[in-house]
Amino acid sequence: MSVLSDKWIKKMAKSKKIISPFVSKQTRKGKISYGLSSYGYDARVSNDFKIFTNVNSTIVDPKNFKKDGFISKKSNICVIPPNSFALARTVEYFKIPDNVIVICLGKSTYARCGIIVNVTPLEPGWEGHVTLEFSNTTPLPAKIYANEGAAQFIFIKGNEKPEVTYSKRKGKYMKQRGVTLPKI
Repeated sequence: MSVLSDKWIKKMAKSKKIISPFVSKQTRKGKISYGLSSYGYDARVSNDFKIFTNVNSTIVDPKNFKKDGFISKKSNICVIPPNSFALARTVEYFKIPDNVIVICLGKSTYARCGIIVNVTPLEPGWEGHVTLEFSNTTPLPAKIYANEGAAQFIFIKGNEKPEVTYSKRKGKYMKQRGVTLPKI
């Protein structure tokens, strides 16, 4: 197993379209950085947010998820209430090769502000927009900026192709578009 470099990511993005749209170098210019890095890819958060609220006293239940526990918002800025969280999605659409797993880590700029980004691994054979969870761990409102860097994706090549990929098992989040809510 090995972590894959910028050369591999760029080659695969051009030939196999594993990341679309693809930004071939780190872009900053007054924004939270995004694009290709040495051993990963910093994806952007889109302007589509679902912000959780306690207005309706809804219980968050992954087996019986109710949509009245959040408000949907399309905006260039998302303000997450104190000690709350929001769901969003990446601008980029990912197609993961059958012999690769992808681990996601939050950007240090957000982490240093008490904003944690959580994403489960992108499994071999999975594709779609990545649903991102932003947790505001502070007692203050926190801003998220659309179309700027949100999380870094690290590509790891397995020692061999697995017997069953995410696409072969027909995973429930396959080819997701937009912010995808919990499914059973």
